[in-house]
Amino acid sequence: MTFTIPALRAKSARTRRRRPLSLTLASVSLALAALTALLAPVLAPHSPDATNLLDALLPPGSPGHLLGTDSTGRDVLSRLLYGARLSLLAPLGVVLLSGLLGTTIGLLAARAGGWADAVLSRGMDIIFAFPSLLLAMLVVAVFGPGIAAPVCALAVSYTPFIGRIVRSVALQESAKPYLESYRVMGFGEIWVTVRHLLPNVLPVVIAQSALSFGYALVDLASLSYLGLGVRPPSSDWGSMINEAQSAILQGSAWTGLIPGVAVLLTVVSVNVIGEHVGASIGRKGSEGA
Repeated sequence: MTFTIPALRAKSARTRRRRPLSLTLASVSLALAALTALLAPVLAPHSPDATNLLDALLPPGSPGHLLGTDSTGRDVLSRLLYGARLSLLAPLGVVLLSGLLGTTIGLLAARAGGWADAVLSRGMDIIFAFPSLLLAMLVVAVFGPGIAAPVCALAVSYTPFIGRIVRSVALQESAKPYLESYRVMGFGEIWVTVRHLLPNVLPVVIAQSALSFGYALVDLASLSYLGLGVRPPSSDWGSMINEAQSAILQGSAWTGLIPGVAVLLTVVSVNVIGEHVGASIGRKGSEGA
């Protein structure tokens, strides 16, 4: 079938009209969060660690402090912008590490089969049964507070989420004749897996990783709230909520509400995008079938 330029434009317009409003809002919200984190040194009106007790607990809208100040006079907007860096980068590290580990283990289990598949699958089941936040807390208890230890612990905890899905998809793809044809042609197992099987698995990995990002953000924020995450003077949104407890008791709820809303909007945005990607993959799979 031949498409003319007007037909292609009409098709593009129909695609834009079918795009859910929630997906558009989620994409814009996540893009703004990433952009503000990247441009924090430019956008922040004050140093995030500059204290001034004379300006403590100023309400939002105060001159020079758009979102007010905390109990030590630090600008909430500046801390929110700088805190976005660790709040977004740390979950991204969890997603990248768990995606790499889960994809590798899932492919190995599916392609090796036999006892190797059984051992790897049971290992993922054991890790899956262990609460991710509890594992992160145990690791912090051993290695001390910081960001590296929780990121590595959560990456291990989230590995089964991706590994089990990758194994399932890889088994389905392995049953198709195109992979067997490559083996008959003399191509090695590693080449067939990396060159032809992996590209068919990656969309599922991306969809699951998007959902895992939101969970990782909440878990890391929870650790920071408990004082087990980032170390001062560094901060993220979870540590801002922790530091706002005394101010909330004094009636200055905005100091904890603002970073809490930032966490909520980011998690919801990522989940909406992840669900849309997963639904798109499901539709394409149905059409292909």
